[in-house]
Amino acid sequence: MLATVLSFSTVLSLSCSDPSKTGTESATPDWTSISIGAMPPGTSWYVFGATLATLLEKELPAGTRVEVVARGGAIGNPILVDRGTETIALAQAATAAWAMEGDERAYGGKKYTNIRALAGGLNAVWQMALLRESYIERTGNDTLEKALLSNKPIRIVMKPNGSVVPILADRIFEAVGTSREEIVAKGGEIIQVSANQIPTLLRDGRADLYFESAIRGHPTITEVTATERIRFMDLPARVLTALSGPGLTPVPMPKWFEGQTGPTDGVDMGTVLIAHKDLPDDLAYAIARTVCENKDDMASSHKAWLDFDPRLAGQPAQTGIPLHPGAELYYREKGWYP
Repeated sequence: MLATVLSFSTVLSLSCSDPSKTGTESATPDWTSISIGAMPPGTSWYVFGATLATLLEKELPAGTRVEVVARGGAIGNPILVDRGTETIALAQAATAAWAMEGDERAYGGKKYTNIRALAGGLNAVWQMALLRESYIERTGNDTLEKALLSNKPIRIVMKPNGSVVPILADRIFEAVGTSREEIVAKGGEIIQVSANQIPTLLRDGRADLYFESAIRGHPTITEVTATERIRFMDLPARVLTALSGPGLTPVPMPKWFEGQTGPTDGVDMGTVLIAHKDLPDDLAYAIARTVCENKDDMASSHKAWLDFDPRLAGQPAQTGIPLHPGAELYYREKGWYP
C-alpha cells in the first residue's frame, strides 16, 4: 500500500501532534497543502485516506500537495483538526459530537468547537459485544445482561484507552447497572490490548467477552470468528436507549460474520469526514463533491463503503456536528439538504 500511495505523489507523514495535549495552539493554515488525518497503515481509514488523496490530487488545482497522516484515530482526529494541525480528518460521528460538546469521558470536558462536517455516513460502525460459546455453555449466561451482572467472573477484552470502544463499554456497563470496579471485585478482568492480540486471547480461552467497533469485513472480528466459536450479543433495549444521541443511532448490524444468526442489535457510530471551520468554502465544496461523486472508487478500495449513500452525506444524523458552509452549498445544489 505504501508504494502505491507514493506512486501517486501522496506523502505519508508519520508525525503529528499528541492528541492528549490540551493546549489551544493552532498551525498556520496552508491551503495548498492538504493533510488527511486517518489511522495507521492496514486500517480501513488509512485505505480511505490514500484513496481520497489520489482523488483530490486529480480534482484540486495543480500543485496542491496531499498527504495522509498515518496516526490519530476517532478520538484524536477531531482535536488535530480543531487546532489546525490537520486540514481534514476522519472521525466517527459520535466522537465528532463528543469533541464539540466536550464529553467528559472522551475529552475531559474540553470543547473542540472549530470542527465542521464535510461528508457523513461514509460507513457504518457498530459497537458490538461478542461472547465465547464455551463461556455460555459453562455459565448459562446467554445474554449480555446476564454475563455482566452474574456473580460468576467474566474476563472482558477490548482495545486500549484512546479508542472509542472503552468509552462505550463503560457506558454499556453503566446502563446495565455495573462498572469495571464491580466486575473486577467479582473476580473478573478487564483486559485492554492491541487489536492483533485479541484473537489469540480468545482462542486460548483467556477472555470471554469481546467489545469491538465493527465494520463490514472487520479483520479482527473475521479472524476471531474463524478460529473460535463466538456468539454476537444484542445490546439490551435499555442500553440502546442510553447510548442514543448525536452521532449514535440504534440500528441492527446486518448478518456479516460467523456467529451471527441474523442482524444484531447495536448502535451505529458512523464515519464522517471533518474539517476546520476556517477551511475556504470553495475547498470544502470541492472535497465534499469529490467524496460524493467518487463512491465507486471508494467502495472498490474497501467494501466498508459499499453502503455509502451520498444523498444522505449532509444529514445531521450522519454527521453528528454542523456542516461546513462550503459542503452545505454542495448538498443544497444537489437537492440533498435539508
